[in-house]
Parts: sequence; C-alpha cells; structure tokens
Amino acid sequence: MSLPATYELVCGLEELPQVGAALAEIGGEKVAMVRTADGTVHAVQDTCTHGAVSLSEGEVEGCAIECWLHGSRFDLRTGKPLTPPATVPIRVYSVKIEGTDVYVSVAPSAAEEN
Repeated sequence: MSLPATYELVCGLEELPQVGAALAEIGGEKVAMVRTADGTVHAVQDTCTHGAVSLSEGEVEGCAIECWLHGSRFDLRTGKPLTPPATVPIRVYSVKIEGTDVYVSVAPSAAEEN
C-alpha cells in the first residue's frame, strides 16, 4: 500500500508499550504515540492544553490519556477534554500501520478542518 506524502514513519509496533504512551517527534512537533488495551494505536499532541506538560508521561485508560499534573483526561479519538481543568482539545493525528511500521500524518485531520 502506498501512503500519501504527508505520512512519516514514526516507529515500529514493538517500540510502543502494550498499553501506554511513548514520545515521538514528527516534523518538529512532539507527539504522544498511544496504544490502548484493544491494540489500537493513536497519535495526539503531546502537550496538555491546560498544564503544558507531556501527555506521554500520563496514564492511558480505555480510549483516554490523563495528564499527570492536574488530572485532565483527553479522548484519543477526538482530542476533546473529558474532565477539567482542561477545556481546549488536543490535536489528533491520523495513524496508519503497514506490517509492524507505524506511520503518522502531520496534515490537519478532517475533524480539525471542520
């Protein structure tokens, strides 16, 4: 399968925790690469919109990541904050997996453009 030019190889599946997050840098942007218990891989903005700390250091539960500083939780599919104190969504990136390679697009997602 040929991916659009906006996708960059970020890591191999084996480099991600079974459940949790890892920090990656894509096109100069810090991104939290997250794998949930069902094996789905997500890519989101690494910086909490409330506390300006790294989300990749937070806990993953269900389809949400929690900021370790003040406890804001963000939906990994939409980026929307699920709990206060954050009120501003985080950016969500499109992820494609080919074999064991994980690719992420830094182009704006359809949700961000609407």
